[in-house]
Amino acid sequence: MHIFLSVGEPSGDQHAAHLMRELQTRQPDLRVSGFGGPLMEQAGLNSLFRLTDLAVMGLLKVLPLIGKFYALVRQAERFFAEQKPDAVVLVDFPGFNWWIARKAKAAGIPVFYYLPPQLWAWASWRVNRVRKYVDHVISALPFERDWYQQQGIAVDYVGHPFFDEISDHPLDEKLIESWRTGRRRIVALLPGSRNQEVARNWPIILEAARRLHADHPDVTFLAACFRDQHRRACLTEFLVKCPTLPVQFFVGKTSEIIEVADCAMMVSGSVSLELLARGTPAAVVYSLSRGMNVLRHLLLRCRYISLPNLIADREIMPEFISVGSPEPAIRGLHTSVCRWLDSPDALQQVRDELAETGIGVQETGATVRTAETILRYLGASSPDIVETETRRAA
Repeated sequence: MHIFLSVGEPSGDQHAAHLMRELQTRQPDLRVSGFGGPLMEQAGLNSLFRLTDLAVMGLLKVLPLIGKFYALVRQAERFFAEQKPDAVVLVDFPGFNWWIARKAKAAGIPVFYYLPPQLWAWASWRVNRVRKYVDHVISALPFERDWYQQQGIAVDYVGHPFFDEISDHPLDEKLIESWRTGRRRIVALLPGSRNQEVARNWPIILEAARRLHADHPDVTFLAACFRDQHRRACLTEFLVKCPTLPVQFFVGKTSEIIEVADCAMMVSGSVSLELLARGTPAAVVYSLSRGMNVLRHLLLRCRYISLPNLIADREIMPEFISVGSPEPAIRGLHTSVCRWLDSPDALQQVRDELAETGIGVQETGATVRTAETILRYLGASSPDIVETETRRAA
């Protein structure tokens, strides 16, 4: 069996790498080719190009890359014609992946969309693209499944793989205990997983942290960076603007930081699900350049931008979209976190709301169910899959 994956986001690289391993345990002869990231390559991807290196947003950032994206689409088209994979599995990254879906359908290859874009929130008119180019949606959220079913689209709900990864990730208990010893209050700083996000949002988060420390000098800040280059960029900004602020910078310790933190300031993203799982309140920022007016318009059409708020259908995590002057977002982050640090009752109320929101959503097994779903629709159910389906039916 041969599956083609197209993944353009760092978080998608993580999810797809786990999916590849689950598929490989069920189909040892499985070939996986396509576009992805370093984690997928470690899992055995025959990489045609490292697409996660092109994870950008905004027209001005995308324009210089249009030629490269076009070349990749043509490369995929030739690959489909020559290799004829058994299925194409897309993960998020819709601007590019719609074109991959189009070429796969033209080649007569079944298309699965795993973790599809949030069309129900900001671009419902694009559902026609799903009808035209996608054979099956694999959904991470129960209300998302319901929405696709209402649109008459084949969809399976599997849960979100983020909860699998949280469950499987062993925490560094010694590090957590060292932070808790002689305990000061801790605020987590989560500046995002893309270079562009970090560059736009970190100055806002850093200034909000500076103001927060002026009001609460007992607070320590732990910055969870996705990559070492992000740590270097954040550290450079810190040394120029706030060198005396008590901030420690880490790479690869996001789970530990979220676990130990009283609350957080974060860039909107899928990491919000880990905050939900660990019950850590957060104030959310998403900064856009003035040139990103279309995206700003789409985001402002949404009631919420963070997944916990979307799941709860109310604002548990305060959100601030920043366009132009960063001052309103800085003020919003500072005020929100100050309120929690000033009032243990207010902080506990948010924790309780997060716990309530996680009921029925925060379940493990999504990656296994996704692998089973893909293989079942391809008619390649292994004995393990049949046994699982039998247990469910019983």
